[in-house]
Order: sequence, then C-alpha cells, then structure tokens
Amino acid sequence: MLNNILYILFNYGSALEVGLRHTIIITVTSYFTGLVVGLLIAVLRVYGGRWIRGVLGILVEIIRGTPMMVQLFFVYYALPEIGLLLNPVAASIIAIAINSAVYQSEYIRASISAIPYSQFESALSIGLTKSRAVLTIILPQAIRVATPALVNEAVYLFKYSSIAYFVTAPELMYIGKFIGSRTFLYVEMYIVLAAIYVATSIVLTELAKVIERRYVIPGLLKSKA
Repeated sequence: MLNNILYILFNYGSALEVGLRHTIIITVTSYFTGLVVGLLIAVLRVYGGRWIRGVLGILVEIIRGTPMMVQLFFVYYALPEIGLLLNPVAASIIAIAINSAVYQSEYIRASISAIPYSQFESALSIGLTKSRAVLTIILPQAIRVATPALVNEAVYLFKYSSIAYFVTAPELMYIGKFIGSRTFLYVEMYIVLAAIYVATSIVLTELAKVIERRYVIPGLLKSKA
C-alpha cells in the first residue's frame, strides 16, 4: 500500500496541487463573501425595521434548514433556467458563500448581543448617529467577540468545499476521484486525500488559535460567564 501511495504522489502530485489550489480558492472566496454578507444580515436583523428583520429571519431559517448540497444544486441547475449560467467553480463559491453567510450572521448577531447595550446608548448620548455608533463602537467589538466562531467557520468551509465535486468543480475531491479512476487505487487515493485534508485543517486550526489570542477582548467574555 505504501508503494501505491508513493506512486500516486510522484505521478499525480501536480494534479493534486491543482485540486488543492481550487479548493483553497473556493474556500477563501466563499468565506470572505459570506463574511461581508453575513455582517450585513446581522446588522439588519438587530437594528433594521420589523419587516426587514422578518424577511431576513425567514431567509436564515430556510438556508439553515436545507442541506448545502440542495443549495449547490439549486444554484448550479436552477439559475441557468433564468439565463444565469455559471461554471462549476463560480456556482460552488456562490452556494457555499450563501450558506456560510447565514451562519456567520448568527455568530455576529450573538456577539452584538454580548456587547453591553449601555455602550450603544452612551455613543448616542455624545452625539453619534445610530449607524455611526454601530459601525465604530459596536461592530468592532462584536467581530472580535465572534472571532473564535468565525475562524472555525473557515476550517469547516475548507472541508465542506468538497461538495463542489458533485458539480464537477476541479477541486481536491474531484481530482482524487479522477486519479482513482485512472489508477484503480481508490483506497490509497482516499488515504492521500484524507491526509491532505487533515494536514491542512491542522494548519488552519493552529492559525485560528493565534488569531483568537490576538483579537480576544480581555475580560469581556469572562464577565459574561
């Protein structure tokens, strides 16, 4: 088995590198797109009008209540029906970003609630507008409170990106399946894929710990315990 694994690495290493590169592109792009959209959703759900909060609440529940696979198939197969043609990578990014945006919005919304409301009132009392108080006082703290959940989301998305395989996006899992069909070394190929996912996840997890320590707000979370 070890010889077969080495055979795969030496003969198909460049193909796996291409797959890993596409996986990273899908992960990073969908994560930061989801972060921006999720931030907007969180703010509107906390500070928006009743109708906006209601509509966004329904949207969040729909996305959270359906599998990411269904969302991916909807984006890839349904949107062309209205004339919006997307390649597999673009469709995967959009679907994963939408899913991630909903979950990141919940992390941020909960973090906004962790900030004492007295800070918002104090900002208004010194003449700041509501929007400026949110942007300059509340959100910077809320994002730091949400940092552990947000960085963990990036680790999850790296693994979830494998669903792009089902719409033939040339990510790591798709390349691995292709190599397996060429060599018939499926077990060895999936061992290699598992090792790549584990190694990359460990690196991301350690990076997440560094980011958490760097941006934690001393005393805030303890005071909420």
